[in-house]
Amino acid sequence: MTVTTRAAGDAADRGAEAVRFREGAGRLSLDFIRTLRYRGTLGAVEELADVPALVAWIVQCGPCALEPDPALVRPTEVRDARSLREAVHELIAAGLGPGGVASSSFLSRELVNRAAAVPAPTPRVDPSGALLWIAADPVAATLSLVARDAVDLVTSPAILRVRECADPTCGALFVDNSRPGNRRWCSMGACGNRAKKSTIRKKAAQGNADKAERDRGKDGRA
Repeated sequence: MTVTTRAAGDAADRGAEAVRFREGAGRLSLDFIRTLRYRGTLGAVEELADVPALVAWIVQCGPCALEPDPALVRPTEVRDARSLREAVHELIAAGLGPGGVASSSFLSRELVNRAAAVPAPTPRVDPSGALLWIAADPVAATLSLVARDAVDLVTSPAILRVRECADPTCGALFVDNSRPGNRRWCSMGACGNRAKKSTIRKKAAQGNADKAERDRGKDGRA
């Protein structure tokens, strides 16, 4: 599988964007594993391509008030973040399978457990009365939250609500909180909307084909 990388500068070149990374999966750990976009397809895109990209994800999706200084984040931390992401994905995939999370590899479990043991951001009330989350190392602390969320997810009944997007080119996982539990799309505004438009186009094409067939039948009887 070929993985295309998308560096942080790519987004900057396109101008200011409200959201660089996809959120809304229902759990922080699921949002994190979405940073390998189109997972399992030939068009997979690595969104944690470099230090600025990792810092951008921490700022967008993490709670810390102080942004990490990119100059203090080592390239090896990007590699470690991607390794954690893949370990989290393995645990969740195993949790969805018949063997449960116990069927995941020892290495992946230990990687997630070690990340979860890192001190997480701590809350503080600032002079204005607002809530702040602080950490000496915002990157490691936020990834600790990711790991802790993954551990909680795969060891709780919530794992039974995790679904894979019905779009075969998407691969995103999400928590289905709908009452009937039959949600199909990671996002109705993206994958769901594309599927709806595709269905409309197919119906229109089939309608045109049926009309053409009927017209040919009339011409043959004339």
